[in-house]
Amino acid sequence: MFILWLRVAAGLYGVASLLAIPAVLGNRPRGHRFCLPVALGAWFFHLVATVEMLAAAHHLIPVMAEEVVSTLALAIVAIFLFIFFIYRTISFGLFALPLAFLLTVIPAIGPDRYTFSSPLVRNGWIIFHVVTLLAAYAALLFSMLASFLYLTQEKRLKNKDWAKPGQKTRPRVFLKWLPPLATMDQIAHSTLVLGFCCMTAGLFAGSLIAQEKVGIGYFADPKILLSFVMWALYVAILFIRRSAGLRGRRAAWLASGVFVTMLFVAAANLLGSVHNSAHRFGLK
Repeated sequence: MFILWLRVAAGLYGVASLLAIPAVLGNRPRGHRFCLPVALGAWFFHLVATVEMLAAAHHLIPVMAEEVVSTLALAIVAIFLFIFFIYRTISFGLFALPLAFLLTVIPAIGPDRYTFSSPLVRNGWIIFHVVTLLAAYAALLFSMLASFLYLTQEKRLKNKDWAKPGQKTRPRVFLKWLPPLATMDQIAHSTLVLGFCCMTAGLFAGSLIAQEKVGIGYFADPKILLSFVMWALYVAILFIRRSAGLRGRRAAWLASGVFVTMLFVAAANLLGSVHNSAHRFGLK
């Protein structure tokens, strides 16, 4: 029976994650009116599922991989709810709720694992996984580029403003095509949010593909864990940019650092046991 409650919790976590994005990043302070009740409902069903799961296994602490992962997700959401009720901030939901969804969706499938109906469907999920991750890299690249262009345009405008009357300044006609600062800052932020959504969807698709062959044991692969670390870094850059209002040089360096880290993790994943065994997932 706990599988049913875990599936309900995973579904509600997914809905709460979608509600958290505009609530945190869209400057909508009342977004918790919709996001928080769904998150509370998900956590309640998750708690019931965890208690029943441990009772059915006849032990009080999580031992199996699916029990550890599920309990970890339960603890993450519990801390998020605690922070909200004490400090009245939903910002950490941008990290806690999607992570809880990613950690519970595989245990919610159950011991039988989800099996794709045909190789065509499986390959479709693999294509979706690859495309969304590439889109996330492209979006972060554009965010980094927009940040650097913001810095260039800002420096150009400052030099023009501080030029003394009659002082000769080197003209920069080739930079006149740059859009206004507000436009570039909006582009940097929007592409960052788009990349986050693509990264989350890509990790979900990858988890669904991997569990068919290796089950929840794919979490034991250090390179898979690095992928989740990469996702956490993406959340961090969103949170820092949103809370600190980073612009210009600091935003550019922050985006560059995360982009380089993502490239490193992607290279490591290509050498990983899961990605090296692509033929096990139906790819020829």
